[in-house]
Amino acid sequence: MAEIRLEGVAHSYDGGKTYALNPITMTWKDGKAYALLGPSGCGKTTLLNIISGLLKPSEGKVFIDGKDVTDVITDDRNIAQVFQFPVLYDTMSVRKNLEFPLKNRKVPREKIAQRVNEIAELLGIENDLDRKPSKLRSDLQQIVSLGRGLVREDVSAILFDEPLTVIDQNFKWTLRNRLKRLHLATGVTVVYVTHDQTEALTFADEVLVMDKGNLVQVGTSESLFLEPQHEFVGYFIGSPGMNFLDVEANSSVLTHNGKTIGKAAKAGLNGRHRFGVRPEFLIPSNRSGLEFKVERIEDRGVFKLVHLSKDDFKFIAKTDESYEAKVGGKAIFSFDPTRAFVYDAHQRAVSTVSPSSAGGN
Repeated sequence: MAEIRLEGVAHSYDGGKTYALNPITMTWKDGKAYALLGPSGCGKTTLLNIISGLLKPSEGKVFIDGKDVTDVITDDRNIAQVFQFPVLYDTMSVRKNLEFPLKNRKVPREKIAQRVNEIAELLGIENDLDRKPSKLRSDLQQIVSLGRGLVREDVSAILFDEPLTVIDQNFKWTLRNRLKRLHLATGVTVVYVTHDQTEALTFADEVLVMDKGNLVQVGTSESLFLEPQHEFVGYFIGSPGMNFLDVEANSSVLTHNGKTIGKAAKAGLNGRHRFGVRPEFLIPSNRSGLEFKVERIEDRGVFKLVHLSKDDFKFIAKTDESYEAKVGGKAIFSFDPTRAFVYDAHQRAVSTVSPSSAGGN
């Protein structure tokens, strides 16, 4: 188990002309599970490789349990890493592939056999131990590769780089739960890279959301959903993502094309901003609120997505299954003011909306 600390870590692949990873300073606590979440190219794999030692940062320092390991090679960091695609010895059986990391560390034969059987049972590959990787489906090969990363019990941390990408969709749920159970049982520090918000939000104690080389917000799945402090978090997390609207603030009164949307809870807000509210927090109303035209309704079985338009903008509301409205007709929606946010020019949340103003006109 290990505490991982980054101090001003940044990286450029072109000598400083551009940065794939902008400066990050943070501490990952011993024994916790963290997810790096973001789209392709956002810098999450670069950050993971810096932690593991596969890549030396252009700037900053990496500490593991208080020791500066910035210049320490991967083998001496005592970290296991599982990659996006299988890394296996095809001339060896599955069993021997799992044994290999333990034999390298001269673990007693009896302990090796016990540990390999434990990992095989955890991953559901007990019946494949004597087969060659080339005889397995690609998703099973990746599960074996996952086992190689999990088999050691003496590692300080385990780093996962999108390990479930090629795994069958139905088995992903089972495997994710098993990995979570293993983490809780061992207490090893885990860093998990993914572009899949479901994987990140269900597996990690805390999620680090990244975009364009920047760490934009760190939080629990609940805080990221309920209190997105950056527009990208509102957009990227949630299905569908947050609704946004350009507004003008005048003494905190928010207007769009001269029509009042609400009033920011923060006093003295002026200038151009963005109003954001998640589809879940648009509330059907028979009285006050914003009047929309209903463009279409998607019935998802247990909820409905109501596509709305008003003047020059469109919103989506997520309602319960019982909601009824006529396509082409009018519908009134208000919003939960504690879950509606005002964002500045830097896409940062600067205010919620005053409860007395929710709904506009």
